[in-house]
Order: sequence, then C-alpha cells, then structure tokens
Amino acid sequence: MPRRAAAPAAAPDTDDAVITARTDSYFNRTKQIVQRFGDARVTYAVFLRRPVVSAPRLALDWMRAVAKARGVEIQIDLVHEEGTWVGAGDPLIYVTGSFVALSDLETLLLQKLGAACVAAHNAYQMCLELPKVAFLAMEARHCAGAEMQEMMAYAAAIGSRAAQAEGAKGFIGNANDLTAHWFGQKAGYGTMPHALIGYAGNTVRAAEMFHEAFPSDALTVLVDYFGREVTDGLAVARRFPELAAAGRLSMRLDTHGGRFLEGLDPAESYAVLERHAPGAIRRYRSETELRYLVGTGVSAAAIWSMREQLDAAGFPKVRIVASSGFGVGKCRVMAEAKAPIDVVGTGSFIPDAWSETYATADIVDYDGTPRVKVGREFLLRHEQRRKRNGGGQ
Repeated sequence: MPRRAAAPAAAPDTDDAVITARTDSYFNRTKQIVQRFGDARVTYAVFLRRPVVSAPRLALDWMRAVAKARGVEIQIDLVHEEGTWVGAGDPLIYVTGSFVALSDLETLLLQKLGAACVAAHNAYQMCLELPKVAFLAMEARHCAGAEMQEMMAYAAAIGSRAAQAEGAKGFIGNANDLTAHWFGQKAGYGTMPHALIGYAGNTVRAAEMFHEAFPSDALTVLVDYFGREVTDGLAVARRFPELAAAGRLSMRLDTHGGRFLEGLDPAESYAVLERHAPGAIRRYRSETELRYLVGTGVSAAAIWSMREQLDAAGFPKVRIVASSGFGVGKCRVMAEAKAPIDVVGTGSFIPDAWSETYATADIVDYDGTPRVKVGREFLLRHEQRRKRNGGGQ
C-alpha cells in the first residue's frame, strides 16, 4: 500500500482564502457586488440575545490581525469592557470600516464571540454561587478541537476574574497545559484518571504509584472506581497520614449517576442533610434539584457523608474535590446545602443550549446615514437615533 501523504499545514484564519472558504456565501457575494458598485464606510453593531459577560478578546484580536494582513483600517469600539455584564440585545461592540473589507468577516467574527461570552457568564455564575470554593476548569475533554478548547478556557478565566472581583475564589487553574496560561499557570493540574486505578488494580496502590512518581506534588485520589468511596478514601488517608495532616491529600468524588455513594440510599441521604442542612430539603424542589441534593451520583448528601467519615476517622484536613455535572444549577443547590466542597472540577461552563450562543451583527450606518432593518433600531447609538429621527445635536 502506498504511503499516505501528510496533510498540509492549516493556513491561519486570517488568510483570505481561508476566510472565503469558511464564511457564508452570501457575504462573499456581497463583497463582490460592493466591489463592483462602489465601497461604503459602514458600522456594524454586534450583540447577543441573552445576558452575557463580555469576552471579546479572541474575536477582536482576530479582527485586528485580519486588518493588518489586509492593510486596511478597522475601527473597533468596545462598548462593554472584558469581564463586564452585558444585557440581552445590548450592543457589545461597534466595528467601522470599509464594507468591502468587512463584509466577509461576519461569520468568523460571530463564531469567535458568542460562545465565549455565554461560557464566561456561566463561569461567573458558578463561582458566585460557591464563592468559598476553588474551581478547576476541565473543558478540554468536552471541546470540539483546539480552537474551542482555547475559547472555553479563556471564557472560564474571564468569568472567574469577574467573580473574583466580587470576592469569590474562582478558577485557580485548569486540567491541561495548552490553556493553563489563561489562569496564570505554567501547566495544567491533575493527578489520576480512573484508568490508572484500573491499571493498579487497587485505589491505594494507584495512590502509591502516583506519589512515588511525583513525590513533591499534592495528591488527589479518585475514590469511586470500586464503589467504595469511604472505605478506599480512608485507606488512602491512613496510608499517607503526613499528607493528610498537611492538607496535601484530597479525595475526588466522581460517583456516576447510576448509583449512590457507598453507604447511602434515599433514606440515609435525607438523614445526612437533616443533620447538616435541613432547610435545603424542606422547601419545594424540582426533580433535578432533589437529585443534586439526595440522589445518586455526587449529591450534596454524598459530599456531607464523606466529610463526616473523614472527620470521624481523624482526617479533618483531607480535602474534598467534587466533579460530575457541576453547572450553574448544581452549584446553586450545593450552596444552599452548604456542601463542604474544597474544589470543584468542571467543564460545565460550556453552554448547554448552543442556540443561546449565537451572536448577531447588523450594519447600523452607511456612509454616515443611520439605517438598520425594522425592529433593530435599538442597535443604533443615541446620536444615530437622533440623526435618523431628524434631530440636531
């Protein structure tokens, strides 16, 4: 069989051929028409239909790079600074320049803006719901390639900084090296996946292997592989008493939704919360909220139960890392239950409803004349509205 030729290196998305190939055809045709009939100076207003946190850096860096590559001037007016809240329908940026130069950029610009802003808003909300908890971004495994991975890590970092400005701990890092820079780190955090425990055949042995390979690192151990979270967690703590006493040992709870944490069932889950957060279970709850509180998987009851067992065994400084579906809603329920979480590992700031991430751009000015389709007048600047309505300065 002949050898397969290596794939050519991908051209940067500032290359005109790449932009033409990736953009919607009607924009490409518009560019050709305007080139034929005469250019115009236009202003685009870019917005989203839902509240977000402004996360425009990747989009704007790309716009500036395209302008430089094309040798054209593009004026960017960022209405909402990075990390600030933006209301639904509120223009986030205005972009002004040659219609010929801008007309084929809309598709890629919107791709780089909308999802980042929604993810940043999700991360911001999650951090505020659990302000005393540190977060670890685990976005990479849920992303469709490196470009999305970079975008989601950036968004989590921006949402986190907005929450940190309000007193939250926020995201302290992430789980891979490529995007660690967004969190001010040189490398990703992480110790072991379930596969290492399967390889070792024993949770304690997996912990020993890790500690022997990385003796200076803090140790976080997954304890759900064999369904013995408490038994194996305590065994690891007894094997590493010095790490436990120094607060350098953590138990990561990642129990899947098909079963309860060791020792729990519905009745015992209610009993655990009755001891620690009775108010959380006495108000009306949706089915999803009840599952987060007393259901299978990593529930508030599971976290409280693990904390009880660790404390009773003399390991009050062993930390608990919780993962598995920690989106905004689950973080809110955990806060109401006062769940004793030290760190949350999550990629659930990635938007669930992708249709909510669609950003939109409309031209609102042609050569100094305000003009926008009916129903989008709210995108006009105040001075444009006055001019459109015949008002003076």
